[in-house]
Amino acid sequence: VIVSSKVKTFFGPSVIVFAAVWVLAILILKALGGVLGGSATPADMTVEAIAERIKPVAQLNTGAPIVAEAAPAAAAPAEAAAPAAAARSGEDVYKTTCVACHAAGAAGAPKFGDTAAWAPRIATGMDALMGTVLNGKGAMPPRGTCGNCSDEELQAAVEYMVENSQ
Repeated sequence: VIVSSKVKTFFGPSVIVFAAVWVLAILILKALGGVLGGSATPADMTVEAIAERIKPVAQLNTGAPIVAEAAPAAAAPAEAAAPAAAARSGEDVYKTTCVACHAAGAAGAPKFGDTAAWAPRIATGMDALMGTVLNGKGAMPPRGTCGNCSDEELQAAVEYMVENSQ
C-alpha cells in the first residue's frame, strides 16, 4: 500500500495498521456471514417455516390416548396392509399398568381382591366405573396410567379387577 508521507506523518504508522486490520476484519466477517449465515429466503419466512423453528421441544402427556395425525394418501395403502395389533387382555393391562396402584392400595385405590373396598364401587355399575377410569378421580389420572390403552382394553382391565374382587 502506497501512502503519501503527509498521511504517514499525520496519522502515524500504528493508526494506519490499526485501520487496515479493522477493514480486513470487517471484510472477512462479511464474507463469513454470507457463507455461514446466509440471508433468509422467502421460503424461510413462511408462517409454517417459522412455526416449525419455534415449536416446543416436548409436549405434555395428559394420559389421553395418542392420536396419530392423518397420514398422507400415499401411506394409507401401506397402513391398511399392516395387521392390526391384537387387543390386550384385561389381565395383561392390569399387570402392566393398574397393578402399580391397585396391588398396594396406593393413594386410596381399592386393592385388587379387596371385596369390601370394591363392593360400593361395583354397586355403581360398569358405566360409572368406566367414567372413573376414563376421566380419572382423586390421585388417579385419566385412563389410569395407560395412555395407549383402548377403551375396550381399559374395560377389560376393570372387568378383570371386578371379577377378582367380588
